[in-house]
Amino acid sequence: MVSSGFFIGVDGGGTGCRARLYDADGAPLAQGAGGPANIRLGLPAAWTAIMEAVDMALGRAGLDRSALPSIRAGLGLAGIVTEVDRDRVVASAPAFAETQAASDAHTACLGAFSGRDGGIVIAGTGSAGHAVIGGRGIGIGGWGFEVSDDGSGAWIGRESVRAALHAHDGLIPASAFTRQVLDQLGGGPDIVVGWAGRATPGDYARFAPAALAAAAEGDPVAARIVASAGEALSALCRRLLELGAPKVCLMGGLAVPLRPWLPAGLLPSLTEPEGDAMDGAMLLARVAAGAAP
Repeated sequence: MVSSGFFIGVDGGGTGCRARLYDADGAPLAQGAGGPANIRLGLPAAWTAIMEAVDMALGRAGLDRSALPSIRAGLGLAGIVTEVDRDRVVASAPAFAETQAASDAHTACLGAFSGRDGGIVIAGTGSAGHAVIGGRGIGIGGWGFEVSDDGSGAWIGRESVRAALHAHDGLIPASAFTRQVLDQLGGGPDIVVGWAGRATPGDYARFAPAALAAAAEGDPVAARIVASAGEALSALCRRLLELGAPKVCLMGGLAVPLRPWLPAGLLPSLTEPEGDAMDGAMLLARVAAGAAP
């Protein structure tokens, strides 16, 4: 039972970190933000970003770090893959009353279904699926742009560049979209090859909005690429349902634009998230403390 003190839920990713302070009953009090908190950046850098967000939330609630011993912390952090990762994070935590940690996908899933069983498919620059079944987290996909992340923004961008080169070589019919992509990259395959040697997943993902727009206007090449992305995300959703998730939330920056490209038969299995990853991280801490979710 928890009758006093506070909870804080942290959502730490590769581009930023958010922290939300809650009272003992789980009602939100204040929120803060900080820098990247992926633990692959190193634990000192991750904790600097986490505490930046925590300090902001505490300050907005009229508190400071002297309150840490009365706060139970739940952390959902990118880069946590193994129990060793989780234990390293918990062992290095500052003087919270208690600290729980999990991957950011796990806490996002907890938040989306208020702690109940369910699954999420995240579609942004990358893609991944995660389910919580009977309290156990199960991840699929999301192994990185080079070997996985099908249907993501980076994947759409890479397929767009490949199609532009195929059209240049006469392997497929050129379209307005393939000419647009080639023009944006400098107009020639030699320039494209040089760009590709330096390009990050984020660089590829910048072509996704143009592909979605061209597909909506009926460009056949863009439509084929975007339809394939929809099929890839559908495969992740179906696998989560096979694993026992009663419903799946499609989340991330491409969730809305790609929804029309999902098979109609899948739509009844989709639902909207009830809460966010900070709510899920707070639930992680509440359940560990013996409080009701």
